[in-house]
Amino acid sequence: MIKKSLTGLALAGLLATTACGGSAQPAPAAAKGLRMTIWTSNEAHLKLFGDIAAEYTRAHPEAGPITFDPLPFESYTTTLTTQIAGGNAPDLAWILESAAPDFVSSGALAPLDGKLTEAGDLTPSSTKLWQRDGKLYAYPFSTSPFAVFVNTDLLKKAGQKPPAKGWTWEQAVASAAAVAAKEGKAGLVVRDFDYKNWDNLASLWRGWGAQAWSEDGRTCGFNQPEMVEAMTFLHKAVFTDKALPGPGTTADFFAGEAAMTITQISRASLLKDATFGWDLVPLPTGPKGEYSVIGQAGIGVFAKSPNKDAATDFLAFFSNPANSAKLAAYFPPPRASQLNVETLAKSNPLLKPEQLSEVVIGGIESGVVKPSHTGQAELSQTVRAALDPLWLPGADVKAVLDGVCAKIQPMLGA
Repeated sequence: MIKKSLTGLALAGLLATTACGGSAQPAPAAAKGLRMTIWTSNEAHLKLFGDIAAEYTRAHPEAGPITFDPLPFESYTTTLTTQIAGGNAPDLAWILESAAPDFVSSGALAPLDGKLTEAGDLTPSSTKLWQRDGKLYAYPFSTSPFAVFVNTDLLKKAGQKPPAKGWTWEQAVASAAAVAAKEGKAGLVVRDFDYKNWDNLASLWRGWGAQAWSEDGRTCGFNQPEMVEAMTFLHKAVFTDKALPGPGTTADFFAGEAAMTITQISRASLLKDATFGWDLVPLPTGPKGEYSVIGQAGIGVFAKSPNKDAATDFLAFFSNPANSAKLAAYFPPPRASQLNVETLAKSNPLLKPEQLSEVVIGGIESGVVKPSHTGQAELSQTVRAALDPLWLPGADVKAVLDGVCAKIQPMLGA
């Protein structure tokens, strides 16, 4: 028997009580105010959220105080589901794309249809993950493409040309290897991967047309030819070309320690005081051509919250066009009317118009969301463990990937 993950258990229990329990009358929002869990402690983010909340409470004093509860990103979903299981659920919560299928399918979240201001402005690609049976269960406040930040000074020192439109993975690895060999710096860093968070590698393998599992989520994709080819390319880049830091080695691009890093555009704020020249470019072209991968986060209201109505009303305000434009400084908006260079430039002064157009707008319009599945917490842990033998010199890539599928196929429900 497969042991259910904490997320699955907490949400299944919450769903059961929702289905079996009566429809209790919601307590007045003023009884306790509203609490939203988030995973950022960034002072600029918190100030912006606080300003939006203060504006809302001035017009709706009956809602009570609105607090934002930062939880560590690394354990965010586990901590949130522990709160839910312990009867201490927040009224609203940020939800990672990896946990979206569990939260949306469980019945834990209240439907938002008819509540959000100008909901018809939300792009279909941004809402797909957060819908079930035609209803929207979370507002996709951040739809952020993965891209490559480039230290142009380091490339120049290593005799490498800066990336041009249509650059390839072969070119990226060649430049990264040259920097590592000639300058003693890291070449290319897949930020937040660290040989643990394997789903961030989707920013590479999608260039080969590979996917973790089939579109219906029932068939493992790790041992398919596209994935084997992509992972063989990555393995060679790490252990033969030395283009990427190996296991146990870290390098921070934003501190000038690497030539390139794959991450989301919200990291641009870390370059405000950069002492080196830099650029932001789309992901390299893979064998299947140009592509884009996006990470998402949604905000949902818990169906069992005694303050559900007030929480939903606040979310409608938090996500309205005016506030969405403010949030765009850090979180690329899902609103079609705001996906233009003029709007994004106002809140992203560090990025050039062509970067906003090619990387942000183009990436959102064509991007595929990182892998997500029901029971993602357990699946992710299983994949991570099964991939460990891959991160050794001389690994048999195909055999390791066959092993991944042997472990997770029974979990995919086929």
